[in-house]
Amino acid sequence: MLPTSYSGVLVAFSLLVAILASYTALNMAGRVSSAHGKAAGIWLAGGSFAMGFGVWSMHFVGMLAFSLPISISYDLLYTGLSLLIAIASSAFALWVVCQKELPTLRLVLGAIFMGAGIAAMHYTGMHAMLMEPGIVYDPLLFAVSVLIAMLASGAALWIAFRLRRDTARVVYARIGASLVMGCAIVGMHYTGMAAAEFPLGSYCGAANNGMENKWLAVLVIVVSLAVFAIALIVSMLDARTNILATSLDEANSELVKLALHDTLTRLPNRVLLGDRLDQAIQKTNRGSKKHFAVLFMDLDGFKGVNDVYGHHIGDLLLIEVARRISETKRGEDTVARLGGDEFVLLIDPGEPEDAAALAQRLVESIGKPYNISRNTVHVTASVGIAIYPLDGATVHELMINADAAMYHAKELGRNSYCFFEKAMNTNAHQQLKLQQDLRKAIDAREFLLHYQPKVLAPNGPMIGVEALLRWQSPEHGLVPPDRFLPLAERTGMIVPIGNWVIDEACRQMREWQKQGHLEWSIAVNLSTVQLAHAGLVDVVRSALERHQLDARHLVLEVTESTAMRDAEASLIILDQLAKLGVSISIDDFGTGYSSLLYLKRLPANELKIDRGFVTELAQGNDDAAIVSAIVALGQTLGLKIVAEGVETAEQQALLTRLGCNTLQGYLLGRPVPAEQLTTSLAALGTSPVGVATP
Repeated sequence: MLPTSYSGVLVAFSLLVAILASYTALNMAGRVSSAHGKAAGIWLAGGSFAMGFGVWSMHFVGMLAFSLPISISYDLLYTGLSLLIAIASSAFALWVVCQKELPTLRLVLGAIFMGAGIAAMHYTGMHAMLMEPGIVYDPLLFAVSVLIAMLASGAALWIAFRLRRDTARVVYARIGASLVMGCAIVGMHYTGMAAAEFPLGSYCGAANNGMENKWLAVLVIVVSLAVFAIALIVSMLDARTNILATSLDEANSELVKLALHDTLTRLPNRVLLGDRLDQAIQKTNRGSKKHFAVLFMDLDGFKGVNDVYGHHIGDLLLIEVARRISETKRGEDTVARLGGDEFVLLIDPGEPEDAAALAQRLVESIGKPYNISRNTVHVTASVGIAIYPLDGATVHELMINADAAMYHAKELGRNSYCFFEKAMNTNAHQQLKLQQDLRKAIDAREFLLHYQPKVLAPNGPMIGVEALLRWQSPEHGLVPPDRFLPLAERTGMIVPIGNWVIDEACRQMREWQKQGHLEWSIAVNLSTVQLAHAGLVDVVRSALERHQLDARHLVLEVTESTAMRDAEASLIILDQLAKLGVSISIDDFGTGYSSLLYLKRLPANELKIDRGFVTELAQGNDDAAIVSAIVALGQTLGLKIVAEGVETAEQQALLTRLGCNTLQGYLLGRPVPAEQLTTSLAALGTSPVGVATP
């Protein structure tokens, strides 16, 4: 037999090529499995060529490492055929690993077919030398090489199937797997080479018309490296593109979620709820179900939580309420947050009684105490229920009617639920009509001020008045404040109305000064919305300047709850108002939750005791002790004490004895228009400062 030898450098290079081919194959398997449609076919074709050329390159690099004491060339036809066999085997392998499952039988059959293909590629490539006489193979080593090819193919298929998905650490796993697969492929090749024996006197039949070793070496090395480089670069670019596309999809999904969900509670918002309601209406109209229900929920006492504990605790409370609602509802129901403390639940009840039962569970669940940031917080829920199609044929009608039912539940005492009735709709429409009329009243100047005297205890003289807003509507007559002021607060119309009150009060006060009442002051109430409005200070300054009124004659009354709603922000605004020279009065004192620390910092000039303590003052209860404590607190802080709601002589005497500086109430003067004020005082026997008593 002819002696054989190997080039160590080329043997090492063949191992490197085998490892690169294995890594390329694993990468391509990932691309093929993640692609769909036409893209999957393109990746399968490209991957088959890259993988097949890699395995074929390893084989011929190994052949180049092999030497005989004769000249060796390779027939182009058989060489090309061996390449086609390698590509076909690779295509089969990629097709197998891109399937959804790889059962044991398919793995075994795949290993046999792929192993036979690789062995066929190897021995076809060796036949390309066209040796005469032919190559003699050791049967045992030949069988071992084919067995190694099948085992290596089975291992390669199993590894490629497991590592086809792109994950965080898949690159490292593929590198390790490539080392194992590369060594297995090289082991098969050199076992097959060891099985080959060349008889003495053999010569290469392809020496005359084949390709010489040195040219084949250049071709194989250059082309194989180029193919690997192109395949890996394209694969990596595609992976980056997929990552970018995935990131864009995730970002788009997040944007869609933000657009359709409440940012605080992550519940569906008004937009998504509207879509779900539309779908429910369509499904009901198609006859797949008879009806569905809308539960409109509003929290009772939520404003007080914000006032006492701050908006941060309020937000945490809303999150906890959303969680309880989600736990109480059924899986197919939709719960949404409309904003503030309003929630809506869309359910598909079997009967109306089912909606009532769920509403009762919601009331009970929401009404349990909350432990938030070491604070025990209590709120309850009022729930209104509207049934489609009985209580509305559109989304708008259902929401309006469920809302009306919710407000009816509040009027009945809160912490309960109520089904919609047609009579409730009348009140809802009345509120809407009143809102429209209120907007017109601003432009039509239908508002006027009445003035109630404030006198020095016990009997005067009068030292000022409180300006009280009235609405003289052409349609509704004289509308009481408690009917339209809450609506003005909710809609924000209180700001332009309040601005008019400040201006009109300053104008009237200036008129009285021209009549000689130089020591009077006029008090104006500020709402919560006004105090939070950015332009309040400029409005007050402009009114004072426009009417040339000294700021000390204007008193701005702020309720205790309003001042404490956002204490830090209130301090800033009230300090700016105080710097203008106006007086600050804390109204309804004793009914809120003041912090003495903030009360000390407020730039207030007086405390106004709430009429609730005055009403039953002479009936032997604890109100006298409370008033006495408020007076003592005010005197300690250097504040004047004003008591409102004085209606009896006993209240007048007791408040004077307790230390109140100023009194106000029906006993001392009712609210009247400006032109009737002097006449009213004369009838009561009370005179203004500087005017003689008749």
